[in-house]
Amino acid sequence: MFTKYDPAAPEGFFEAEAAGLSWLASSGGVPCVRVLAVREGTIELDELRSARPSREAARRFGELLAVTHAAGADAFGSPPAGWAGPCYIGRREMSVGAYGTWSDFYPAERVRPYAEQAVARGNLSADGFRTVQKACDFIQSGLFDDGEPPARLHGDLWSGNVMWTPTGVTLIDPAAHGGHRETDLAMLVLFGAPFLDDILTAYDKAAPLAPGWHARVPMHQLFPLAVHAVGHGPSYGVELERAAHAVLQLAAGQA
Repeated sequence: MFTKYDPAAPEGFFEAEAAGLSWLASSGGVPCVRVLAVREGTIELDELRSARPSREAARRFGELLAVTHAAGADAFGSPPAGWAGPCYIGRREMSVGAYGTWSDFYPAERVRPYAEQAVARGNLSADGFRTVQKACDFIQSGLFDDGEPPARLHGDLWSGNVMWTPTGVTLIDPAAHGGHRETDLAMLVLFGAPFLDDILTAYDKAAPLAPGWHARVPMHQLFPLAVHAVGHGPSYGVELERAAHAVLQLAAGQA
C-alpha cells in the first residue's frame, strides 16, 4: 500500500483524485492505480512496482489510451462521472462545466484563467498575455472545431504520471475531465516520454487523428503551459507566449 497524506490539502483534493482514477479505469483503456481508501487529507493506493520502459509496452499504451479517450465524457469540461466536488490539476483548482463545443470550453476554462494568474504573479508579460488572448479569440471563433465528441482525458498526462510497471503502463495523479483527445497527446509531447514515437504511432493507428494534428500541438499545449506559468516561473510564460504565436500562425494559414 502507498499512502499520500497531506493535512493541508485543499478541500476534496484526494477525493477528486480517487474519482478521476475510477472514471478513467472504468473506460477499459489504460490501467490506473487502484484506490484502496480515501478520506479527507489521505488517499491509500496500491503500491506500484517499476519496470524499464519498452517499445512493446509503449505501443500497448498508445492503443489503450485511444480506448480511454473513446469512452467519452458527458460534455467538454465535465468532471468525472458522479463527482460533484472541486477538481484539480496538481494542487491548482481546475474549473469544470458542461460545454457543447471545445472552442467555447478550452479558452474559457483551460487557458485564460491560468494565463491571468500567471500575469498577476509576474510570470507572463503584458505583451505575452495579449498574444494568448488573441490565440484564445481564434480558438473561440470555432476555427479549429472538428466535430469530435468530448474525450475522457487524464488531463495531466506528463511522463511523471505514466508509470512503467512489469505489466505495462499504469496511470496515476489525473486531472480527469472531458476535453479534446489531442490535449492529452500534446502534454505527452511537451514533457516527453520513453518511446514517444511508438506511443503516438500506435495511438494514431488505433484511432486515427485528423490531418495536421502535429501542427495543432502548440494549441493544445496552451493549457499545461499556462498552468506551469502560474507556479513555475517566467520561463513557462515565455513558452506560453511562443505557443500562442504558433496558434496565430496556424490561424493565419487557415483563414
